[in-house]
Amino acid sequence: MDYLKNIETSKEISPKIYAYITPGNIDNKGWIKIGYTDRDVNQRIKEQTHTANIDYEILWSHEARFEGGSYFKDYHFHSFLTRNRIERKTGTEWFKFDDDLEKSEKLFFDFIYGRKTAYGYIEGTQYKLRDEQEDAVSTALDYFSKTKYGEFLWNAKPRFGKTLASYDLARRLNAYNVLIVTNRPAISSSWYGDFEQFIEWQTDYKFVSDSSSLKDRPVFSREQYRQEVVRTDGDIRQIAFLSLQDLKGSIYFGGHHKKLDWVADSNWDLLIIDEAHEAIDTFKTDVAFNKIKRKHTLHLSGTPFKQIANAKFSNEAIYNWSYTDEQEAKQKWNGDTFNPYKNLPKLNMFIYQMSNMILEEMKESTSVDDKKDIDFAFDLNEFFKTKDNGDFEHETDVIKWLDTLTDNEKYPFSTNELRNQLKHTFWLLNRVDSAKALAKLLRNHKVFENYEVIVAAGDGKEEFTDNIKNEESLTRVRNAIKNSNKTITLSVGQLTTGVTVPEWTAVLMLSNLKSPALYMQAAFRAQNPHQWIDKDSRGIETVYEKKNAYIFDFAPERTLQIVDEFANNLSNSLNDSNHSDKVKNIKRLLNLFPVIGEDSEGKMVELDAAQVLTIPKNLKAKEVVRRGFMSNLLFNNISGIFRATKAVTDIINQFEVTDVGNNKRNARPEVNSDDLNKVEVNEENEVVISDIVINQQAEKIFGDKSYEIEEVIESKEIDNNDYSKAIAKKLVDNIVKTGAFEELSTTYGMSKREEAQTKKQFEKKVEQIAEVVKIDLNSEKARLENEFNEQCKDIDSKEELKKFSEQYEKKIDETTEQSIRKLIEMVKETDGEYKTEVIKKQELKIKEKEKNINEEKIRSRLRGFSRTIPSFIMAYGDENLSLMNFEKYTPSDVFKEVTGVTMDQFLFLRDGGEYEEDGETKYFDGHLFNEIVFNESIQEFLKKRKELGNYFEEKEEDIFDYIPNQKTNQIFTPKWVVKMMVQQLEDENPGIFDDSSKTFIDLYMKSGLYITEIVKKLYNSEKIKYEFPNDKERIKHILENQVYGLAPSNIIYKIATTFIFGNYSDQILQKNFKMLDAYPYAENRTLEKKLDEIFN
Repeated sequence: MDYLKNIETSKEISPKIYAYITPGNIDNKGWIKIGYTDRDVNQRIKEQTHTANIDYEILWSHEARFEGGSYFKDYHFHSFLTRNRIERKTGTEWFKFDDDLEKSEKLFFDFIYGRKTAYGYIEGTQYKLRDEQEDAVSTALDYFSKTKYGEFLWNAKPRFGKTLASYDLARRLNAYNVLIVTNRPAISSSWYGDFEQFIEWQTDYKFVSDSSSLKDRPVFSREQYRQEVVRTDGDIRQIAFLSLQDLKGSIYFGGHHKKLDWVADSNWDLLIIDEAHEAIDTFKTDVAFNKIKRKHTLHLSGTPFKQIANAKFSNEAIYNWSYTDEQEAKQKWNGDTFNPYKNLPKLNMFIYQMSNMILEEMKESTSVDDKKDIDFAFDLNEFFKTKDNGDFEHETDVIKWLDTLTDNEKYPFSTNELRNQLKHTFWLLNRVDSAKALAKLLRNHKVFENYEVIVAAGDGKEEFTDNIKNEESLTRVRNAIKNSNKTITLSVGQLTTGVTVPEWTAVLMLSNLKSPALYMQAAFRAQNPHQWIDKDSRGIETVYEKKNAYIFDFAPERTLQIVDEFANNLSNSLNDSNHSDKVKNIKRLLNLFPVIGEDSEGKMVELDAAQVLTIPKNLKAKEVVRRGFMSNLLFNNISGIFRATKAVTDIINQFEVTDVGNNKRNARPEVNSDDLNKVEVNEENEVVISDIVINQQAEKIFGDKSYEIEEVIESKEIDNNDYSKAIAKKLVDNIVKTGAFEELSTTYGMSKREEAQTKKQFEKKVEQIAEVVKIDLNSEKARLENEFNEQCKDIDSKEELKKFSEQYEKKIDETTEQSIRKLIEMVKETDGEYKTEVIKKQELKIKEKEKNINEEKIRSRLRGFSRTIPSFIMAYGDENLSLMNFEKYTPSDVFKEVTGVTMDQFLFLRDGGEYEEDGETKYFDGHLFNEIVFNESIQEFLKKRKELGNYFEEKEEDIFDYIPNQKTNQIFTPKWVVKMMVQQLEDENPGIFDDSSKTFIDLYMKSGLYITEIVKKLYNSEKIKYEFPNDKERIKHILENQVYGLAPSNIIYKIATTFIFGNYSDQILQKNFKMLDAYPYAENRTLEKKLDEIFN
């Protein structure tokens, strides 16, 4: 199946509002059902009535379009009806018109033409929560009832209906004061709209906001609400709405403006923080929220992922509504009301292996020794890495990738049809320089030059959270889409959250994002609903709706692990070991989120749950086999050696040094146990630095140098707006003058950039501390000022005014002095902490580097061992061979001969065990090998052995391309050389392979290739075919009577005979093949006698 041909991002729709009655149903007499559909009206009504076998009569149906051209849904018209005193059955689309059925159509035309009506408004619309909304509210209520000052998270995707559910929660909490703070003030109309329609008319809540975005709506300003409270003697509830920017601008919450004192003074029953994941982790935001006094906090997030939530919330404090939940609800919706999830596109993922796109030679036509180093193709960040001049390091390969993307029919931009389906796409990279370099190549590419390319990336700092830069980039993207038929947006994190670009239909993942939260956050950029008007092929104006959205990824292993986590990590009760539940959850996701990937033959297939779990391991196994087992993917727990030094290094040093995927051996220093002892690691194998070392180094570098902390803090006016920055900068300048930073830099070999960052970090810490103190001071001073102003209202004399003024000034001075003393103590504490923090960071950097160098030394030796594994599998392996039974398959003497270590020493590395060191018994954990990858790689090699086992089939490769040469005499003669030798033998002896009585011997077999080439010549001889027309009899005759072989060692004997007799071992005797080193007999001129002896 050609899945790419099925890419379809849009569908044609015909939005209509329809009205019908059910004359045979007495209960519905006088009631009209008014609904929406973008399909055939009759078909939609039949779906609603056929189960009850009810007759219906369509009154009217019209295009759901305003006179001005924009389209609307039924709930817009429903709201219009309820405001015109048309009674509605709660939670349904049935409206009461009694005998005046024509009135429904008249109101419809009034609505679309914007005409005023004479019916008079009623208060609003009754509502009924959907099941998932009810579940969210009930779960939060239960948590708040048990948790004092609880914070709860609704981790729910857009379209869940968080606004209405939040209001319902406030009502059921019987909250008197509710505060809503959003990071996106533009959504204020949505909050007020739901309040006006569902809440205002049936509660005494007042919606209070001074937001400019609501200036044309009948909301209460703060002053109006205050007057209403006075008028009603205080018995009035409020839902106050603020933007986060407005809150942070208040002097009470870290800003400079004397406003929102009422927010600081109030005790809030419920604080609702909308789109919490976008901003609350910033320093100033945290400070602002910490100053709000409240009982309960509800966080609303549009990125449903447990990793975001777990940083702050326990499992009990989260309600999740995921993509899977949403799409299942979309499919299962069978009510007669509008499906709120209907317009949300379905996500589809296509996964490609980058290496297959750039390397034609990946067809495995070369031996282990000659295979091109394509490590960079397995790491997207490395693939798109740039040089100092801004060009790609692997520019030729990046260009090749772009060409493949547009030329090869397997890829998404390869045809005009596909390019028209994917007109506007979003590409996510790892570095700003990479985005700029890719933009340059795209603009000069034969296909992509026709696209408007937007680089939505700044300086690389906080790309995911910089809201200002996001807005700037969003404007550029929207303008480009408005003016260009096709666009590509390149990002390094911008525009992945908090923005909507409905026209995007696909996301290309070109970054090694490991965080499932960030990954899916970016992926959902293409899933926004979208309707638009365009002309069809006939030139007729038509309405279209986004149907599908796509993710194209080029790192299968990483991506499938994320699919696994995405399917399972929202299940709070899921145990990692519960494999059946994991499979079940993945199946559930794949039903709604198809994942198309390459199979073993490179064909695109729809993956099932088992493949999602196994392909990452298979990809590693394929790479291990491709590299002849000379791969770091086989190793585990390398850091554990640092805690069991000499016992392990003595064994490891017996292996030869081997580079990754390279048969060449290098003479490198041994792994020195003394070097390992210099690096201390904990139980998690993380580098640790002792407090003694840190303190000694801090004393040496910083010592008793004076930075005049008190003098600096007291020398500046704390009331100045730039006070925090000023004292922070001055303190850093003072440290620089002492030479401490210079000594730090010299001691640890820091770059100029790193030294500058170190200074900046200290400056930032001091600035933040000063800012917190200053915010507290300003808040208190503002409170004292308000208090003083209230007192002044009742003063009758100058004497009283002077008295209160002096008291006020004294309180201000005392408060300021207390704040300065507090700041001095906090800065001193921070100064001490920062010194040790900086020293620890630098010491860790040094030790981490030492650790990495030694780990690579260890791995290079272990690769010297792992290179022997293919030989063992070829010689002794079957489908039951595994890491944990390796010793049962391999003779100990052969193992020692080939690897250089004993079987017991190997088992010590594998399983661990006790050892003696300095007269003390210690224990080594072992587990130096990744058992899963090891076992998968064994099976992959056996699969390859079977695939290449029939030497009668002419192939570009053979199994010996995957077996590295060993340090012993096991060096395989290349296949092309063998073929040349056999052909030369025939050229010098015409007809030699046509005689069924001729015998041939390989006196020093290595692989069996020479024998098999002779066997093929004999087998295909027309004369011998005539003598032995039966294929089985012919091969049996040849192998039992015409070919002979000697192998110098047990493992070579097993390798050669496995290759020669692999497909015939049960039917043909191997009597003519012996284990014998012929070299000494040939040297002593006794070989012929020995041959007579062993072959009778």
